Amino acid sequence: MKVSEHFISPYVIEEANAGDPGAASERIKAIQAIPVLPISEEIPVLAEFLLLGGGLPSKARLDALHIACVVYHEMNVLLIWNCTHIANPKQLPVMRGLCAAKGYKLPELVTPFELMETL
Repeated sequence: MKVSEHFISPYVIEEANAGDPGAASERIKAIQAIPVLPISEEIPVLAEFLLLGGGLPSKARLDALHIACVVYHEMNVLLIWNCTHIANPKQLPVMRGLCAAKGYKLPELVTPFELMETL
């Protein structure tokens, strides 16, 4: 599998900036050359719909924004470490249904380990 384009959501930058300042600085350096998807008015609306519809728990607001951003921009794959909320097999059908109800398609949610298996 050859990846031709990759992007991050602005919510990745928000997460990367959190925590220990030294570690945050290193994370920001690692992602600074990756293009950032723009924010639109529809993204927070979709994120709220994912939360209210049970796709994600209410405490996972940043995760919902991240998913809504990649869904809105019609990304094919979301590479993610978060298996608690985002790449949770129990929640995937719920999130797929909620996205479909709004006319969107949930991208493939893949962990780095899954991606490496396909290379």
